[in-house]
Amino acid sequence: MSEQRSYPRHVKTDAGDIEIRLMSPADEAAVLAFGKGLPTHDLLFLPRNISEPKVLSAWVKEIERGAITSLLAVRDGDVVGCGTLVRDPHSWSPHVGEIRMVVSPDVRGKGVGKALSQETFALALGAGLEKLSVQMTVDQQAAIALFESLGFKAEALLRDHVRDVDGKTHDIVVLGHNIAQVQAQMEAYGLPGAVQH
Repeated sequence: MSEQRSYPRHVKTDAGDIEIRLMSPADEAAVLAFGKGLPTHDLLFLPRNISEPKVLSAWVKEIERGAITSLLAVRDGDVVGCGTLVRDPHSWSPHVGEIRMVVSPDVRGKGVGKALSQETFALALGAGLEKLSVQMTVDQQAAIALFESLGFKAEALLRDHVRDVDGKTHDIVVLGHNIAQVQAQMEAYGLPGAVQH
């Protein structure tokens, strides 16, 4: 499962033609503009506030270091979504990756999030990860449904885990996907290629 995906990739969605490509340091200003255009509540998808320039600078450094791989969904030159795969090979969980994803409200429900989540999932497969997690606030039902459609299952509820800019706390749900277990089951049923794109 170590096939490397090539970018950019182009997908047709109900929001128009979308280019999915790897984020680079040159994208810092465009991603900052994307972050600033998101509703405040959507920023709770992410552990850090990407509408802050210093957060973006740190993010770019992590990409350059290789700790983070981020994919951008771009429409007509504007960033409309971002999917990130975070892993720490030096931790106790080198086999686990975390997916962080957010898309612009104006392209939601139009296939952009689905395409971006599938690409991010494929990156994780290519990296040889055995397990993935994703977290979001419990009221983000469309995002939860999207990840459940990829085989993620709820594993934990963290009460009052994030605080928004108004000081209100929100519960976070953690979804997990045991890639290694699913692949083993598929191979047992003679379907080893089913998770390859």
